[in-house]
Amino acid sequence: MRAKVILKKGKEKSIQRRHPWIFSGAVYGVTQELNDGEMVDVVDAQNQHLGTGYFSDKGSIVVRLLTFGEETFSENFWIEKLQSAWELRVKLLNIEVTNAFRVIHGEGDGIPGLIIDYYDKNWVIQAHSSGIYYAVQEIANAIQHSFPDYCETIYCKSSGTLPNTGTDYFLFGNKEETIAKENNILFSVNWVEGQKTGFFLDQRENRKLLGEFSKGKKVLNTFCYTGGFSIYAMSAGAELVTSVDISQKAVDLAAKNMELNFPNANHKAVADDVFNFMKENHQIYDVIVLDPPAFAKSIKSKHTATQAYKRLNIAGLKALAPKGILFTFSCSQVIDDVLFYNTVAAAAIETGRTIRVLHKLEQGPDHPTNIYHPEGHYLKGLVLFVE
Repeated sequence: MRAKVILKKGKEKSIQRRHPWIFSGAVYGVTQELNDGEMVDVVDAQNQHLGTGYFSDKGSIVVRLLTFGEETFSENFWIEKLQSAWELRVKLLNIEVTNAFRVIHGEGDGIPGLIIDYYDKNWVIQAHSSGIYYAVQEIANAIQHSFPDYCETIYCKSSGTLPNTGTDYFLFGNKEETIAKENNILFSVNWVEGQKTGFFLDQRENRKLLGEFSKGKKVLNTFCYTGGFSIYAMSAGAELVTSVDISQKAVDLAAKNMELNFPNANHKAVADDVFNFMKENHQIYDVIVLDPPAFAKSIKSKHTATQAYKRLNIAGLKALAPKGILFTFSCSQVIDDVLFYNTVAAAAIETGRTIRVLHKLEQGPDHPTNIYHPEGHYLKGLVLFVE
């Protein structure tokens, strides 16, 4: 029999609304001593079953729920969730032209703490909780069982997300990299050496949109990493594309990906601090992409991050030609849509330029947000027309 986590009176309401997180302040007690990552049942003050999930002794979230109410955690749980998620992706994407996408997006697909990205028959699992990490082999077995024709490698990459317990290792196969397709554009992806799972899949739709503004234009892609926005701009017929990242490794990868698709492209790949590049560079661009890493990873760093976003957007607006287009993003979860919008507006006021909002952007549909868990919406973006 599983241990039980008992909630304080009245604290069951969020669970009844199917929010999957239980915070430490909601817990009255436990029926026995618990280990990090252990599966537990959650009950209310009257011992009514509310759900089942993984216990955590790290951080303020003590249980992440996998099932609610009378649902049971069965031996087919992983298979059913994976098949359901895959079915949705096949409806959303043409996997003949896009064979790189997210299969499981944590709470968005009903499995808090689990990320699975797919790169042309290669699966990368990232655990964000100990319970998920301890179940990684079961998850790998479910992948092999469900998708035998679409599985060459399964790699666990959890050292960055679980620094105390997680490691990186092959669960199946031993391939380290592949050439993946996104809307028939080629990208070299290395899940062993690359950031995150090897590629940023959440910007696919936004990269495609950038192409619509890039024909015949001079385009600057800052914080370029693998050069995704750069290559979409060139595919649409950009006159010049400049990719900037502080990491030489990232810049080399962006150049490699450009070469894969457009060997004779007018492309400059520059290893430099983006703020420094914007300050020193005198080229005026028609289209600029500001896609920085998360400036704020916690509530404590929120104010500092807001100031950094403001400085970055001021610099971007100043480097933009009249009637230019600015794509600006934040992937910081603690910076919500309203704060991000107001921060960009504050930057706009300082430049004194006439600016119109053309699009509000977010993560792609293979990164769904669970309607009961709005915290899953993390990527914010604006497309601005700047006179």
